[in-house]
Amino acid sequence: MRLIASDIDGTILGHDGKISDRTVEAFAAAAEAGVEIVFVTGRPPRWLEPIREQIGHSGMVICSNGAVSYDLAAEKVTESHVLDWETVMAVRGIITALTPEPYFALESLLGFHVEEGFLSARTAASGTYYPSPLAPEMAKGGIVKMLSVVHSGTADEFLNLVSPSLSSLIAVTHSAPDLAMLEMGPLGVNKAVTLAKYAASKGIDAADVVAFGDMPNDIEMLAWAGAGYAMASGHPDALAAAALRAPRFESDGVAQVIESRLAALRLS
Repeated sequence: MRLIASDIDGTILGHDGKISDRTVEAFAAAAEAGVEIVFVTGRPPRWLEPIREQIGHSGMVICSNGAVSYDLAAEKVTESHVLDWETVMAVRGIITALTPEPYFALESLLGFHVEEGFLSARTAASGTYYPSPLAPEMAKGGIVKMLSVVHSGTADEFLNLVSPSLSSLIAVTHSAPDLAMLEMGPLGVNKAVTLAKYAASKGIDAADVVAFGDMPNDIEMLAWAGAGYAMASGHPDALAAAALRAPRFESDGVAQVIESRLAALRLS
């Protein structure tokens, strides 16, 4: 185990915004043992307070499902993959033709742009956002994620409906357990692709990577890592993709696995 790659929401962070003391201590012990730590999340760089403030992480974070690499110490984007406006409009047209009343938002390197109807009691935005119709000039800020929500049904139903028509245009996934919301990014980009590039830059092979995740946006990462652990409390598709299973989030599953693996390293 040379690198630990962990998702954040539902994997180490609860709905209350807290990371358990046991989990914080496990990551600290891994770092002290010389293990590289990288967090790999669907969150944008502006939503990284939990790992900065509770874990004290100051290294690399892979954000927006692989579209952004962010140096937390320097507070700067080191690499990004963006969507062009033509793709955004084509995707919007396809989804609008397939389902009634979809609403859209764009995450750019300059902020979160939300059209009327996207937000609701269940899709409340965290932090600053810009309410306005989507417009071509938003592409100048570097669009790293497109989101679409329908206010009925489930994310799995929404994904199954639209993904066959979008597979040649954009990467489509989801990670919000209680919302019919899709997360879309540049074609060919996902958590695994960017994590693999980062690991290679450190001279670390997939076989030496331990990864944790719980939702469909973690599937590629869990399959790529030498030891990919899906949380027992996670989505069925994540569980199916991973060779290994961590105990439930509520049982500090990530901490349990890290503790066990560090103990094994000390004995080897």
